[in-house]
Amino acid sequence: MLYALYNLFDIHLFYYISVRAGFSFFIALLLTLFLMPKFIRWAQRSDSHQPINDWAPDSHKEKAKTPTMGGIVFIGATIIASLLTVKLNNYYVIGGLMTLTFFALIGFQDDWSKVRKNENLAGLSARAKFMLQLLSAGVIAAFLYYFADFNSDLYLPFFKTAVVDMGPISLLFWTFILVGVSNAVNLTDGLDGLATVPSIAALTSLSVIVYITGNAVMSNYLLMPHFAVGEVAIIASALIGSLLGFLWFNSHPAEVFMGDSGSLTLGAFIGYMGVISKSEVLLLLIGLIFVIETVSVILQVGSYKLRKKRVFLMAPIHHHFEMKNWAENKIIVRFWIIAMLSNLLALITLKIR
Repeated sequence: MLYALYNLFDIHLFYYISVRAGFSFFIALLLTLFLMPKFIRWAQRSDSHQPINDWAPDSHKEKAKTPTMGGIVFIGATIIASLLTVKLNNYYVIGGLMTLTFFALIGFQDDWSKVRKNENLAGLSARAKFMLQLLSAGVIAAFLYYFADFNSDLYLPFFKTAVVDMGPISLLFWTFILVGVSNAVNLTDGLDGLATVPSIAALTSLSVIVYITGNAVMSNYLLMPHFAVGEVAIIASALIGSLLGFLWFNSHPAEVFMGDSGSLTLGAFIGYMGVISKSEVLLLLIGLIFVIETVSVILQVGSYKLRKKRVFLMAPIHHHFEMKNWAENKIIVRFWIIAMLSNLLALITLKIR
């Protein structure tokens, strides 16, 4: 809509991505702040609260009446703000909106099943959820490869040029990235605000990288690949704004949880931004907290199956620290600090090539 005003009335201010990103940020922020209290009241009246897993630490039992599915509100606000500010004829924008929509629907279906049956394990089966994620990510990867004519080269940090052209294999690689990051953020979302701030940090870093990648002058100066992906930074800005609005209510003690409708979607979009900015490998640093959480689960499950011994008191690793009697706020803030530092390091690597 804002870009349409530029075309109709020659308002040059709305031509700039940075300006429209600012508008999208505040539109999404204000929408979330306005809609979330209404959603919380509706959820409380309809008993749409978060079922707590029986295996969760005892401290989580007091959260049993906390409303969930807050992700629907901030993802919805993000999509509305994006539609009002982006150029809709950009293939990468379409791919970003597809990512938000597809994974939000998967998460919502899982959340709604849990809420209606009042059972943490009563959502979509692990197999069904994984297959839907694979299908959605595969469609998005195919869209990039066949319709957006996206470059299939693989870039690595510190290298000036691509290391290999993956060709059709890139479809599998991009699908893996979207599904992997989606589930990694989902695993991290276990404490009040724990996944929110690392997601904001990751989206901020990726917005910078996407903006640079979409700018011919800046990408050339930093010896980075160049694609017309800059518009996606506007969607990311909207998502950052809506997440800040959500954090107002999700900070400890949380008034609402994002649920799978939020965490699965956040992870998928972070993965999508990593793909279109050719930063798939750099995601290991950008999403370091998500990597640590995922690796802790893999180690725990693998160790128990092979040795019948546990590596951690409980996995994901934030539960391990809970079992060691760390205060919830201490765990959350320390994880936030790690996320911010790892993202600063990720941005520093852009100049070292």
